[in-house]
Amino acid sequence: MSNNNIFEGLEKNDLARLVHPELHIDEYKSKMGKDEDIIVVSFKVTGREPAEDLVNFIEKGYDWVLDADVSAGEMDDGDFLVFVECDREPDVAKKLLDMLNDILNLTDQKLSDWKLRIRSSSSELPVSIENIVAQVPLNSADYLRRYGTKSIDEMRNAAGIPVTTKAPKNDHTQSIRSLAGIL
Repeated sequence: MSNNNIFEGLEKNDLARLVHPELHIDEYKSKMGKDEDIIVVSFKVTGREPAEDLVNFIEKGYDWVLDADVSAGEMDDGDFLVFVECDREPDVAKKLLDMLNDILNLTDQKLSDWKLRIRSSSSELPVSIENIVAQVPLNSADYLRRYGTKSIDEMRNAAGIPVTTKAPKNDHTQSIRSLAGIL
C-alpha cells in the first residue's frame, strides 16, 4: 500500500488568465451588515470553478474576512463575481493589498496590471495603499459623511420623482384599507 499524500489547494499560476485585473470596492451592498460598517470587494473571474477556488482560498487564508462568496449566476459575458466582505476599519487597505499580493501569485499578474474602481465611479486608478486610503471610507463616520444614508423619499425627491408616501383615496385603496383593518 503506497503512502501518497493528497494535496488539495491552489498553487502558483493555477488561476492564470482567469481573474480580471480589477479590484472593485463598495460597488455592491453588504449582506453581512450595514454598508457604512462593511466593505465589499469584488473580483471578476472566468468560470464558476475558478471563482469557487478563489473564494475557498480567501476564506481559508484570511481571518479578517467576514465572508466570501461567488455570485449566484454568471454575468452576460459568462464570468462570475467573487464578493469579499470585511470590516470597514483603518488598516483594511494594507490587509486588502496583502491579500491581493497573494492572489497575484495565483494569477501570474503584477500589481501594476491591476486597476482600482470605487463604488459606481467610472474612473480607474492604479491599485495602491495610498489610493485605497484616499478613496475608500475606512470607518463608519467617514462613509456616512461621504455617502450619507437616504430614505426612499429623499432619493425620489433628488431624482425629481413626485413623493407619494400615502396611497391615494379611491375605491380600490379604501377596500384594501378595509381588508387590512386600518380604516
